[in-house]
Amino acid sequence: MPDAAAVALGIDLGTSGVRAAVLDGAGNVLAVTGTRFAGLGAADAPSVWWRALAHTLDALQARLSLGDVRSVTLDGTSGTLVAIDAAGAAIGPASMYHARAADDAVPARIAAIAPPGSAARGVGSPLARAVELARRPGVRAILHQADWIAGRLRGRFDATDANNALKTGGDPDTLAWPDWVAEAGLAPALLPAIHLPGAALGPVGAEGLAAGLPPGAVVHAGTTDGCASFLATGADRAGDAVTALGSTLVVKLLSDVRIDAPPYGIYSHRIGGRYLVGGASNSGGAVLLGLFGVDRLAALTAGLRPDMPTGLDYYPLLRAGERFPVSDPAFQPRLEPRPADDGVFFQGVLEGMAMIEATGYARLEQLGATALRSVRTVGGGAANAGWTALRQARIGVPFLPSRSEDACVGAAFLGLYGGAAARLPDQAA
Repeated sequence: MPDAAAVALGIDLGTSGVRAAVLDGAGNVLAVTGTRFAGLGAADAPSVWWRALAHTLDALQARLSLGDVRSVTLDGTSGTLVAIDAAGAAIGPASMYHARAADDAVPARIAAIAPPGSAARGVGSPLARAVELARRPGVRAILHQADWIAGRLRGRFDATDANNALKTGGDPDTLAWPDWVAEAGLAPALLPAIHLPGAALGPVGAEGLAAGLPPGAVVHAGTTDGCASFLATGADRAGDAVTALGSTLVVKLLSDVRIDAPPYGIYSHRIGGRYLVGGASNSGGAVLLGLFGVDRLAALTAGLRPDMPTGLDYYPLLRAGERFPVSDPAFQPRLEPRPADDGVFFQGVLEGMAMIEATGYARLEQLGATALRSVRTVGGGAANAGWTALRQARIGVPFLPSRSEDACVGAAFLGLYGGAAARLPDQAA
């Protein structure tokens, strides 16, 4: 058992399960564990989330004491919503982050009245789905995933955070629900108060105590899983960025300036006194798998020659359509000419992705974001040294190691440092 006391608990409600981390007072990770939803029930059943959390907390307590925990902070999947009754019980299944509104008239109404830069617009609008959830009999409130679990831990269901509220129409600067949200068909009385991520909400209640949390623990306003993952890396200064190299290529930049550009899929989350801005390309790991297959990637990677650029001008996509840094549903892949040597072709594809990443950061700066000063990398592509060298040569800023890739660690940071991003541990030091 670690000698240091576990003082901050972070909980990540992910797409496939719950993960939790405990930190000591210096921000060091003492333990991380998790429980998958599989075997417990449907992933859209809020009761399954709670059972997975209970299993996860039991597993943590088998490894170390939670008696000194002072902050509890949660993140959840962005856009996942829960309708609750007057007692806080969920009414029906959750409306998941990937769902779309069934009534086309609702997102059309939002598009007509929401500001052009609002993240609540679009066919997948969480606000549109919240309007539909409110039609269920007996609904007294609409919450986000992290809000509902935090509410059960507190015994109160009256709070959300600016990051989760963003796509439901919340204003991250005023921390309020604008009048046009009511015009869209969602009664203000159904919505929780908006707080800054990391703000103290109140002590744990009966269910939190029964789950093994101490009486002195305070639940803090949380964030989305994407924001928590960013914070987990140790990025904490304006100009720090994180590139996620997963099935798609996602860039996120901590900026002093708020940027909202929906045509490019760009919007801003509040992180302390700054904003987290970024976008997602349709290029990425899925393209590599589609072009080369998983079995060949290791051998092709071993043959990379970052010191010998191919000169190929590729824009690697599997099909037409791009979101960021180009916004064009008809944008065509560019993968010709194809050399006879698959190793050269592979390197050319990675060079093309490095170009997309660099162009993405340049796009954010062109729109007014803080200039890029460093990059951390997460996701499966982070371990590819050759690709990293190609990317760094193209982007031209220091590449720094990530403190962690666990969103639950980022959530714990929020509680430990009260949402003050500038006080998060500096990995560059």
